[in-house]
Amino acid sequence: MKFLKILALRGPNIWTYRPVLEAWLDIGPLEDSPSNLIPGFYERLTAWLPTLAEHRCGIGEPGGFLQRLREGTWPGHILEHVTLELQSLAGMQGGFGKARSTSVRGVYKVAVRSRNEKVSIAALHAARNLVMAAIEDTPFDVPATINHLRELVDSHCLGPSTACIVDAATQRSIPSIRLTDGNLVQLGYGACQHRVWTAETDRTSAIAEGISRNKDLTKQLLTSCGIPVPEGRVVDSPEDAWEAAEDIGVPVVVKPTDANHGRGVSMELMTRAEVEAAYHLADAEGSEVIVERFVRGNEHRLLVVGGKLAAAVRGESISVVADGVSTVRQLIDLQVNSDPRRGEAEEFPLDVLLVDENPAVKFEIERQGFTADSVLPKDTAIVVQRNGNVAFDVTDNVHPDVAHAVTLAARVVGLDIAGVDLVAEDISQPLDVQRGAIVEVNAGPGLLMHLKPAEGQPRPVGKAIVDSLFADDESGRIPVIGISGSHGKTQVARMLARLIHLSGSYVGLACSDGLFAGERRIEKGNCATWTAAQKLLMNRKVQTAVIENSAETILSEGLGYDRCQVGIVTNIESEKHFGEFYIETPEQVYNVMRTQVDVVLDEGIAVLNAADPLLVQMAELCDGDVMFFAADADSPVIQSHVAQGGRAVVQKDNSLLLVSSACKIPLANLPVNAMTNINIDYLLAAVAAAWALGISPDLISAGIKAFSLEQGDV
Repeated sequence: MKFLKILALRGPNIWTYRPVLEAWLDIGPLEDSPSNLIPGFYERLTAWLPTLAEHRCGIGEPGGFLQRLREGTWPGHILEHVTLELQSLAGMQGGFGKARSTSVRGVYKVAVRSRNEKVSIAALHAARNLVMAAIEDTPFDVPATINHLRELVDSHCLGPSTACIVDAATQRSIPSIRLTDGNLVQLGYGACQHRVWTAETDRTSAIAEGISRNKDLTKQLLTSCGIPVPEGRVVDSPEDAWEAAEDIGVPVVVKPTDANHGRGVSMELMTRAEVEAAYHLADAEGSEVIVERFVRGNEHRLLVVGGKLAAAVRGESISVVADGVSTVRQLIDLQVNSDPRRGEAEEFPLDVLLVDENPAVKFEIERQGFTADSVLPKDTAIVVQRNGNVAFDVTDNVHPDVAHAVTLAARVVGLDIAGVDLVAEDISQPLDVQRGAIVEVNAGPGLLMHLKPAEGQPRPVGKAIVDSLFADDESGRIPVIGISGSHGKTQVARMLARLIHLSGSYVGLACSDGLFAGERRIEKGNCATWTAAQKLLMNRKVQTAVIENSAETILSEGLGYDRCQVGIVTNIESEKHFGEFYIETPEQVYNVMRTQVDVVLDEGIAVLNAADPLLVQMAELCDGDVMFFAADADSPVIQSHVAQGGRAVVQKDNSLLLVSSACKIPLANLPVNAMTNINIDYLLAAVAAAWALGISPDLISAGIKAFSLEQGDV
């Protein structure tokens, strides 16, 4: 098997609404060897990948693909399923896959859902090698391959916190654009966008984030508002730390003022030696050290989003019980790290406890008179970690007074999203009755503990963040107008952009003539591309986007947006083929052009040429409404469409008419015959799209009169 080409279709395409990887595969002589004719192939493949039994291909239920394997199917189809399964086993869900033969014998197109291009390419090559090993009966290391793919997923895919926000946005049909290889993501398009970076948003104040890093300043602000915090002060030496402890009264906590994730925090310190040793530990983790009153109880993390409590988890101290044989280090591995909920990867709700890499754990053991290599008397229990392990959901138990206190704390600091750490013996009781206190307010809190708690119910924290950014009636969308067709796309795009500009909307235009923002051309050359479309949608000034899409763009890149408000198809020359993409029949050309109509929103409109029978046929594919245009006002298609309540734009003598079942609106005194450099069909398409966008007939009329294309723009 040989890959002839691999295309990353990053937007909606001829296969699906979602990004896919399309591989052109030459299977050569294997065209004569379906799976049922290769001795031992079925057994080897299913032994390596037993989870292929879940694939539903063909019969629509588990086992369908294996049935096809037994009956006989070809390597292109097998490659599709193996690629999807490898992606799934690596932690990147796929779901969609197709394999189709081309007009060239032995050459197939294989398409698989791709959430990350680099991972999918690696999975595709690995799948090819695995299938060939199963065919040739040679060894193949499946576990090593999956581990390598998992490493790629960890390196290149969104982290779980950001992914849950993007997934929540997708559930609300809010589009997203990944802005970097990291976790910076744009939700929404153009002027309606918001940006998120894990659990920070473009509403997260830099000043508030700076305040949250300064634990002493945070305490001062909270105290001024009557929020309970532990008494304490910043210290500058081990001796000063002990003086502060004496003033406050032991037990105390020593911690850095600006560290996070519990690093450098020592709790329930009673002696001068403990306090001074803890000072050095904290000093190594932060810029300043603070000593404060020890608050009895369990550590809790409460997530506040948009002024509301979104989730809460409780922590527990970690202890081990001696067996009289194992060292403390071994006991930690046997009794703590053996928990399947613990792991070093981000998806595990609990961390692995590593003594040598965690000075606080080593300190905790030593302050009890032992070392990590001590063998304790049988049944002796010691604490190995006092803070951490915060992953036990208690959201439903939070007392209303506690919820009020933490939301007020977030507001005082100024954070739109905050992880508020508090210590209390019983979260279901007010803090003041148990001397509980808020100890930290953190910006950019982790979300995994709420998504995958060690115990309890997962919480929809991604949804809470999205809902805080977008009101219920907001989709994060600006009007996007996509234009496809065999001819006239650029002219329609230029005319329509001008009409939108006259309506007062800041319009972005990506077409074959360049990339335009407002009336300024910011890039020359062909910009009817996925990349140019993305640039428009990332521009915070753009209120309406007009995007031209050629057949080549759809076939090689996919559309630059997920859905559109208006989708225009000017015409289809079904006899015009795209042989370099194996698109060689009228039906295939039709399927390319229909992509533009497939992505029209439910509340959107497809603008189609009534004089083109293929486009009349395409109308039934639109999820939204349809508006036809035609130079022939008496077209049967127009008459029938209007009679059924539809709208149309037609030419009548030297005027254009906006026609519906309720009225006919003439765009009077239009110099149609004088506009010799404008094709009337393209003018009709632009006018129809403007009407679909709600631009008034008077403004459309005035805009056409004033509009003229510069020489060479057609």
